[in-house]
Amino acid sequence: MKNYKNTVFYLSVTGGFIALMYWIIIKGKKLETSEVIVTPESGKGSWGDFLASMQHNFQDPLAILLAQILTIILVARVFGWVFKKIGQPSVIGEIIAGIVLGPSLLGMYFPEFSTVLFPVESLGNLKFLSQIGLILFMFVIGMELDLKVLKNKANEAVVISHASIVIPFALGIGLAYYVYDQFAPVGVKFLSFALFMGIALSITAFPVLARIVQERGIHKTKLGSIVITCAAADDITAWCILAVVIAIVKAGTFVSSLYIIMLAVLYVLAMIYIVKPFLKRIGDLYGSKDSIVKPVVAIFFLVLIISSYATEVIGIHALFGAFMAGAIMPDVPKLRTIFIEKVEDVALILLLPLFFVFTGLKTEIGLLNDPYLWKVTGFIILVAVVGKFVGSALAAKFVGQTWRDSLTIGALMNTRGLMELIVLNIGLELKVLTPEVFTMMVIMALVTTFMTGPALDFINFIFKNKDVSANIDGLNDKKYRVLISFGNNEKGKSLLRVANSLIKKQKTQSSVTVMHLSLSDEVHTFNLEDKEKNSFDPIVEESQLLKQEITTIFKSTIDIESEIAEVANEGEYDLLLIGLGKSIFEGTILGKVIGFTTRIINPDRLIDKFTGKEGLFENSPFDERTRQIISRTKMPMGILIDKDLQQIERVFIPIFSTEDSFLLDYVQKLIYNNNTKIEFLDNNGHLITNFIMKTALDSLEQKHPNNISVIPNDSTVNEFLDQKDLMLISLESWKKLVDSRSIWLSEVPSVLILKQ
Repeated sequence: MKNYKNTVFYLSVTGGFIALMYWIIIKGKKLETSEVIVTPESGKGSWGDFLASMQHNFQDPLAILLAQILTIILVARVFGWVFKKIGQPSVIGEIIAGIVLGPSLLGMYFPEFSTVLFPVESLGNLKFLSQIGLILFMFVIGMELDLKVLKNKANEAVVISHASIVIPFALGIGLAYYVYDQFAPVGVKFLSFALFMGIALSITAFPVLARIVQERGIHKTKLGSIVITCAAADDITAWCILAVVIAIVKAGTFVSSLYIIMLAVLYVLAMIYIVKPFLKRIGDLYGSKDSIVKPVVAIFFLVLIISSYATEVIGIHALFGAFMAGAIMPDVPKLRTIFIEKVEDVALILLLPLFFVFTGLKTEIGLLNDPYLWKVTGFIILVAVVGKFVGSALAAKFVGQTWRDSLTIGALMNTRGLMELIVLNIGLELKVLTPEVFTMMVIMALVTTFMTGPALDFINFIFKNKDVSANIDGLNDKKYRVLISFGNNEKGKSLLRVANSLIKKQKTQSSVTVMHLSLSDEVHTFNLEDKEKNSFDPIVEESQLLKQEITTIFKSTIDIESEIAEVANEGEYDLLLIGLGKSIFEGTILGKVIGFTTRIINPDRLIDKFTGKEGLFENSPFDERTRQIISRTKMPMGILIDKDLQQIERVFIPIFSTEDSFLLDYVQKLIYNNNTKIEFLDNNGHLITNFIMKTALDSLEQKHPNNISVIPNDSTVNEFLDQKDLMLISLESWKKLVDSRSIWLSEVPSVLILKQ
C-alpha cells in the first residue's frame, strides 16, 4: 500500500509540474511578438548547425586544455613505461615525450594537428599549470631532504658535493667565454650568461639519483649514504646559488643585486627562526596521527603559497620558496609521508608532464641544422661530463674512497634530469639563453641522465665485483631455500605459514628469505628505514610465533615483476612463494574491454607471444603481475590465493593428469614436517593406472597410513571442501578448472597453485 501511495504522489507531482512548465512556455511564446527575436540563420540546416556548434565546442579554451592534458598524460605514461623497461628513469621518457609532442617531431611532420592541439594562444594556460606543478614538485623535493643526514655525514659529503659544483661551474663559465659571441642573446651581459651556463652544468637531480640508489640496492651501504648526502648538499647549495644568479640577472649588476640578496637572506632567516618553530609545534601535536585534519593541511599549503609568493616578489623565483617550504616541514616521517602522498600524485602524474611538454614545445631540434651546431652540442656534453663526473670522482678519491666508489659517485652526481630542465626554463624565461642554446642544453640533460645507468653497469663490469646483498645466504650450500615475496602483511604471514609447514622439522637443512619490494616512486630517503620496519614487523612477529628463522630483503625498484624474477633466478632458490594479486580489468564491462585491449597491445604480451610463452588471445587465470612473474621465473613456484589461511592441517589435492605427479613431493614434505592430513581426488584414475604416481602413493600410505586418503571420482566435492584448510593444485590443472567454470571455485578454501 505504501509503494502505491508513493507512486501516485510521484506521478502527481512530476506530471503536474511538467504540465505547469509547458503551460508557462506556451504563454511565454505570445510575448515574442512584442520583441525583435534574433535567431541564427546559418542556412546549413539542423545538422549543419549541430556540426558548427560541435566545432565551436572543440575550439573552446577549456576543451583545448583538457584535450592537451589527456594527450600529454597518455603519451608521457607510454614513454615513461618504455624507458622503465630499458632500465632508465621514467623521467627521461617523459622529457622525450615532451620533445615528441613539440615542434621537433609533431610540429614538423604533422603541423596541422600540432596547431589544432597546441595553438599559440593556449600555451599560456599550459605554462601556468606547469608552474603550479613545479611548485608542488619542489615542495616535495624539499620534504624529501633529510637534513639530519647532512649533519651526521657532512664531512666527506660536503667536500665531494661542493667540488662537484665548483669544478663544473668554473668550466661552465669558461665555456660561456667561448660561445658568448655566437650564442648569447643580444643585450645580455656576459656575467648573466656565464653564471647561467655555470649553474646549468653544476646541477644534480637529487630525486632521480635517490631513486637510482634505492633501485640498485646500495642505499644501506656507506657508499649509498655518501651519495645521498652529496646530492642533498648539492641540491641545497645549487638552489641557493641559483637564487643569487637570478637576483644578479634581474638586477643587472652584482652591486644592485645585493638589495635582492639582502631581502632573500631576511626571508630565509624568517622561514628558519619564525615559521619553522611554528610548523614544528603543529608537527608535535599532529605528527603521530594517521590522518591530518583539513585546517592543518590548509596551514601547510598556505605556508607553501606564501613562501612561493614571497620569493617571486623578492626576485629569486617562486620555486625557491616552494623548496624552502618543504625543507622546513616538521621532521616527522609520518607527517611528511602523508603530505607527500597528498601532493606527489597530482604533481607527478597530472601537472609535471605538462612542464615536460611545455619544455618540449620550446625545444626545437630543427634549430640545430648545421653540423657545427651539433659539434658545439657535443662539446657542451663533454664539458658537462668532465666537470661533474670527473670532478666528483676526483674529489671522492681525494677524501679516501676507492676508485670504484669514486667513479660510482661521479656517475651518479652527473645525473641532471628534471632539475636541469627547471634551471634551463628559468634561463629561457629570463631571456639569458637563446632557443638554440636552450635546445643544446636540453640534449645535454638527456644524455647525462641517460648515461648514468650504463655508466654504473660499465664500472661494475670493469672492477668485476658485483654487489651481492648481505641478506642472501651463500649459494654453495645444499639447503632447501625458499623465497617469499609479499605485497601486504596479511599475505606475507600466510605465505610464511605455507613455507614453515614445508620445512618445520628440517630447519637446519633449509632457509626462508622474505622479500618486500616497493616501487621507487613510493619510497623516499627520509622514511626508508621506517618503511622497511613497518613492512617487516608483522612478518617478524609471525616468524617468532612459528619459531622460524627468516632473512629479509627490502628493495626499491621500477619494475616489481622483473625484480622478483631476477632475485629468484639469481639466488638459486628451490621454491618461490607469492600471493595472487587482483586484476583491475575484471568485474566491470569497461574493465574487461580495457583488459582485452591491453592483452593485445601490451608489449610484454606481444613479446611472450613471439617467444612462444603465451598465446596472444589465451585467457589467463591470473592478474597481469602474477602472469609476468610466472613467465619469467625458472624455478618451482607457488601462488597462494589466501582466504585467511591460519593452519595447514587438512589439505585437498585434485589430480587431473599424470603431469600432477610432482605434487606428491610437496605432499611428502607436508606430512613429514607438519603431520598434515592429505585427501586426494582422483579425477581420471591416474593414481591407480599411472605406475609412477601409484608407486609414490603406495609408499606414502605405508609410511603414513593415517595421513593419506583417496576419494573416488564420483564423490560430491562441495560437501567437504569447507572442512579443508588448503587446496593444493598444479598450474595446468588450475587453468583447466578456471576454464571449465567449475562450481568448486565458489567453495574452495585457500589455494596453493604450484608450478614445476
